[in-house]
This record gives sequence, C-alpha cells and structure tokens, in this order.
Amino acid sequence: MKSDKGPYSRPRWGVTRWLADAGPGAPEDIRAALIADLHGSLPVFAAGAVNTMAVAGVIAIRQPTALFIAWLILEVAICLARLSVLVVAHRRARGRRRTPTDLHVLLAVAWSASVGFGVAVSLASGDRVVALLACLSAAAMVGGICFRNFSAPRLAGTMILLALGPIVPGAALAGEPLLYLVFLQVPLYLAAMTDAAFRLNRMLIATMRAERENGHMAHHDALTELWNRAGIVDALNRKLEASSRDDGSFAVLFFDLDNFKPINDTFGHAAGDKVLQLVADRLRRALPNSAVIARMGGDEFVVLADSITAEQALAIGHRIIDEVAMSYRLGEEICVQVGVSVGVAMSPEHGTEAEELLSAADTALYEAKSTGKSRCCLASFEINLAALQRLQHSSAAKAAGMAA
Repeated sequence: MKSDKGPYSRPRWGVTRWLADAGPGAPEDIRAALIADLHGSLPVFAAGAVNTMAVAGVIAIRQPTALFIAWLILEVAICLARLSVLVVAHRRARGRRRTPTDLHVLLAVAWSASVGFGVAVSLASGDRVVALLACLSAAAMVGGICFRNFSAPRLAGTMILLALGPIVPGAALAGEPLLYLVFLQVPLYLAAMTDAAFRLNRMLIATMRAERENGHMAHHDALTELWNRAGIVDALNRKLEASSRDDGSFAVLFFDLDNFKPINDTFGHAAGDKVLQLVADRLRRALPNSAVIARMGGDEFVVLADSITAEQALAIGHRIIDEVAMSYRLGEEICVQVGVSVGVAMSPEHGTEAEELLSAADTALYEAKSTGKSRCCLASFEINLAALQRLQHSSAAKAAGMAA
C-alpha cells in the first residue's frame, strides 16, 4: 500500500506527527499510504492555489491597502513554497529518498491561515463585494481541504478552523448586526466539516484494511499462511523482471512430502493438515528471511531463494530434507514421519519465465523421487530428456494395454 510514485517519509517533528496522524488502530503500511495521500497531485493543488491567489489579487486591485497587498504577497509566497516542496517530495519519493513531509504539512497549515487572514481583513474592510468574494473563496476551499486531507483528520480540522474561524472576529469588526449570525453558523459548520473528515478517515482506513486482507487472501494459503500458487508466480515474475535489469540469478526449489498420503488415510485429514502446518513452521525457521515460501496445493511446496549459486541451492534443498524429515507429534500417542524430495531450477539457466522455472524444478523433483526419494536433484537437459522418455514410454504402454 504505497503511492505509485514511491514511499513518502513519515513526519519527524512532534507537531507535524500529531497533525498527520491517521488515528488509533491504523497499521503501519496503511499509515504510510495515508502519508502519500496527503501529497495529492499537482493539478489538484494548482486548482486551489490559483483560486486563492486570484481572489487575493482581485481584492488587492480593488482595495490597494497595505493589509490586502500584504495578503496577496503572503498568498503568492506560500503557494509557490508549497509548489516547490510538493515537486521536491514527488521527485524524492520516486527516487526513494527522504521527503520533506514536515515542511509540506506546516505549509498547508500556513496556507489555510493565510486564507483565514484574508477573510478577516475583508470583512473588517466594510466592502461587501470584497467580503463576499473572500468568504465564498474560503468556503469553497473547505471542500478541497476535506477532500485532500481527510487521510489526516487532525490536519484537515486544523486547516478548516484556520480558514473559516476568522470569519467570527471579522464579522465582529464589520459592525453589521446581521453578520452576528455567523457566531452560530461558523462553529456548527466547523464541527460538521471536521466530523466529516474524521468519518471519511475511518471509512478510508476500513476500506484499505479490507483491500489488504483481500490481497493477502488472494496470495496466501489459508491453512499454512504461506504464499499460494498465485503469490509465488507473482513473486517469480517480479524477480524475473528485476533480474533482467541487474543480471541476478536465483533458485526455485520445488518439493513435496514423501509418505504423506498414509497419514491422511490412517489418521484423517485433520492430522494431515496439522502436519502441513508444522512443515510450514519448520520451513520458516530453517530458511532465511529473504526466502519466499509457498504451498502450491496438497503437499507440494516451492521456495524462491535469491542471489545463490547452484551449489548453495542444493545445500538449501538438503537442509529442507533434514528439517522436514524429522518426526511430528500430533497427539499424546500419535507420532508420524514424512520425507521430502526436492527439485531445483536456476534462473536464467533453466528458464526465463515463471512457468518454465516451475516446470523445470518439478521435472527435477520427479527425477529425485524416481531415483530413491529424500533426494535433491538439480534440473538439467539430461533430466528433462529422461522425463520425456519416461512419459513417452508410459504413453506407449497405456496405448498397448488399450489395444490388447
């Protein structure tokens, strides 16, 4: 759950961490994605910046006083600074470098305070056209503030307060009794919009949680919590794409359990499922954290090991055999034992596509099982040829039997 442009840094300063916090209970990966959402896109930012600078400019032309000219200068300076920080953040995120998130958050707060300042001085000026234009612009910005920043509801609430809150003192300075109605309207509006930001934030986090869980279920085996076939194929494709750029090599180890079927037949499928779970636990402990482990279905497993030689891959295969072949206690009086046969394929020697590598490793696995089980076999041209000959012999035998 990262931005398409790359990861954005979490805020480091106390005040910005508080403002950008997503709320309690949000997992770390979702928090990182929400920080990326705060940066939005340049077109969305440009629309708001152009609006507020245009309003400040028009008002400064109509009322060229020191306050309105100061507001225009402040508005232009803040918008240009925000634009610069946003461009730098996007570039650094694409390069996976630290982004100026703290400055981005503080400038967002400063911009909303500038909008609020313009509202206050416009109302206090007594010019109804100026006051109407400034207030309409600020009210319009609230929708954008909520939309762009509800991934950080505290920031959204603070920006709404700074943009619209000054309407109250501005109305008091205007001396128009009818405007005193805003003393009631503005607090209610602020409360409603801030509550909306928090509600949208909770809905967004719930949606992101559901997406994460669905993605996990789609790529993981429900029984063992290892990757499933779809997950390992995706991992293989990503690794193949990366290795095509850096000429890296990796190994695919395909293995299944010897003597697993009698456990299901004798003790039931629940016992078989327990063995599969225990095998998965042993694989996690025995293999390095960088290894990708998957259950293909039934008692078949695949391991993707990165940046190793064929000799090292065979050593991993023998380690798998040693770890998995130990006995398993399923109850007070039930102890079972399984063996493992392993086939190894290397990229790019044995394939440049996911299915090619899996097929080569599976063929090597078949060779290991056919020559005595509990063995580790490296894919080769000779093994593929022998497998093809056995397949042809089997097909010929079946055909002869049907003819007889």
